[in-house]
Amino acid sequence: MRARRVAVIGAGHGGQAMAAYLGLLGYHVTLYNRSPERLRPIAEAGGIHLEGEVTGFGPVERVATEIGPELRECRLVMVVVPATAHRAVARWCARYLSDGQVVVLHPGRTGGALEFHTVLRECGNRADVLVGEAQTLVFASRVTGPARVRVFGFKRRVTAAALPAIRNPELLAALREALPCFTAAESVLETSLDNMGAVFHPAPLLLNAGRVEATGGRFEYYREGITPGVARVLEAIDRERLAVAAALDLHLRSAREWLAEAYGAQGSTLYEALQASPSYRGIGAPGTLAHRYLEEDVPASLVPLSALGGQLGVPTPAIDAVIDLASALHGVDYRRQGRTLEAMGLDGMTPEQIRHWVTLGEPDEAMVV
Repeated sequence: MRARRVAVIGAGHGGQAMAAYLGLLGYHVTLYNRSPERLRPIAEAGGIHLEGEVTGFGPVERVATEIGPELRECRLVMVVVPATAHRAVARWCARYLSDGQVVVLHPGRTGGALEFHTVLRECGNRADVLVGEAQTLVFASRVTGPARVRVFGFKRRVTAAALPAIRNPELLAALREALPCFTAAESVLETSLDNMGAVFHPAPLLLNAGRVEATGGRFEYYREGITPGVARVLEAIDRERLAVAAALDLHLRSAREWLAEAYGAQGSTLYEALQASPSYRGIGAPGTLAHRYLEEDVPASLVPLSALGGQLGVPTPAIDAVIDLASALHGVDYRRQGRTLEAMGLDGMTPEQIRHWVTLGEPDEAMVV
C-alpha cells in the first residue's frame, strides 16, 4: 500500500493541482499545509475539483497542518511550496523520512535538491532518502475557489533529476507511473540551471511595477506585461544563465527553445514565442509587488545563479541588476537572505568537484578546497 500513498506538501496553486490530479488517478493523497484555511474546504469536500485542461474530482484522503510519523507511509513525497520554504520543509521532514522514500521538489528552482539534502544531513538524517527536483511545475494552474483549481496547461515534457544523477532511474520509476511527461535530466545542475522562473518571473514584475501598483495587476502578465523591450531584458538574463551552465559543461536550451518544447509555442524571438503560447492566455499579473515572483524567484533563483557565476568566473550583470532592484524595492538584502553556495553545499568547490557530486555522489571532504 505504501507505493500508492503520496504526500503533497503545499496547498497553493501547484500543490492543489498536484493533489487533485494524483487523487483523480487513484492515489491515497495526504495534503499538508502550514495554514489550515486552505485545507478546511478541501477536508469538507473530501477533495478538490479540477477544471480547465484537466477536469474531474480528485479525492484527498487526509489533510494536515503538521508533518508526523504518518509521512513514513508515503513512498513518494511531492514538495510543492515556494523555494524559499525548502529549508523549513526539509527540517520538518527530517525526523520522519526513512529508507526507500523519494522526495521530489516541484520545482527546485536553483539548487533546491542540493539545499534540501544539505539540511537533512544537518538535521542528522542519514537514511537512504532519494531527493530529486523537477525543472518546473508540470501544471500551469490557479486556485479559483475553495477546493477548486483550474489547470491552464499541462506541460508536454518536464525534466527531473535525482541527487546524485546515478539514481535517475529510481526517481523516474517513482514519478512516471503518475506523470509520464517526466524525462531524465543530466543532473540537478541541469534542472536548476534550466530554471525558467528565473527568466520569466522577476524582471517582468519589476519592469511593470508602476502598472501593477496603479492597476492592482489588472492585465495579462505574459501577453501584455512582456512587451518586445521587456523580452529583450529576459533574453539578456537568459544568455547569462546559459553562460553559467556552460562553465559547468552544460549546454542547455534557451528560454525560446524551452517554450517550443514545453508548450509547442514557436517564434523567431522570445517575445513572439511567449505571445504564441496558448497556455499563458488568461494568466493575470500579480496584484501586488509583494509576490513570489520577487520574494521567491530572486532569493531562490537569481541569487544562487549569481553566486555560481561569481565562483565560476562568469559575469552576470543583468541578473545582478534585477537582484539589486528587487532588494531596493522591498528594502531587503536578497543576497544575504537568498540561497547561498554554503546552503547548497557547493562553497569552495571546483567545477569538477561539483559535477562529481551531482553525478556520482558526495565528494570526500578532502576534495573540497
